[in-house]
Amino acid sequence: MMIMRHMIQETITYTCYSCGSINIVKNGANKCGNQQYHCKDCQAYRVLKPMGHPDTQQKEQVVQAYQERVSLRGLQRIFGVHRHTAWQWIQAHISRLPDLVETLLPAQADDVLELDEVWSFVGQRAEKRWLWTAMCRRTRQIVAFVIGDHSEATCRRLWQAIPKAYRRCPSYSDFWKAYEAVFPAQSHESVGKESGQTAHMERWYNTLRQRLGRYTRKTLSFSKKDANHSLVTRWFITEHNMQMLKLSLT
Repeated sequence: MMIMRHMIQETITYTCYSCGSINIVKNGANKCGNQQYHCKDCQAYRVLKPMGHPDTQQKEQVVQAYQERVSLRGLQRIFGVHRHTAWQWIQAHISRLPDLVETLLPAQADDVLELDEVWSFVGQRAEKRWLWTAMCRRTRQIVAFVIGDHSEATCRRLWQAIPKAYRRCPSYSDFWKAYEAVFPAQSHESVGKESGQTAHMERWYNTLRQRLGRYTRKTLSFSKKDANHSLVTRWFITEHNMQMLKLSLT
């Protein structure tokens, strides 16, 4: 007994997106691994199956994943979005964030500032970049930050970046000589870690290292450009301040 089995075959005909011709041939793959074609009639080179325009939800997922230490190449593997496109989405998101001063709660008479600095690098470990920060102990917000070297000049930039309402606050730092040279002697005190006067600032740096691969002590997730390093640092600090602001209003 012979059993006849009928097969259904479907034929897909692709046409050139530029001229509509069917006279096209395969032409390798692009950087993302997508099949490309070459049109013999209009000489165009295009992707055979271009992706549709991403929706807002996909962009938000990519941005959120990057905040959780997924690399740009990791985003490309997970979401199928080229890393350059993902970086453009991230830059657009950061550009919409408010200025740091707009995220701060009003200063109060009994506020105290905690100061500290942490190093990272750009390009190679020899090219160190120091992040200097000033935190309000009451609000846990970063009231000012600068990125530069480990010199007195960068410390002075930090002092100038602190809003005037917070400059009158007592402040504490470690024994790095730049602080004593820049901050007013009548309101500033250098202390050791055992005093606990800079514990909140130091704890915040632990969170920074966990969330941003650029600040991990031994890492391959370093920035290759100072602009990108500064951009992502500002993003993290601004988002942190906004979260603290939201908690204070609940």
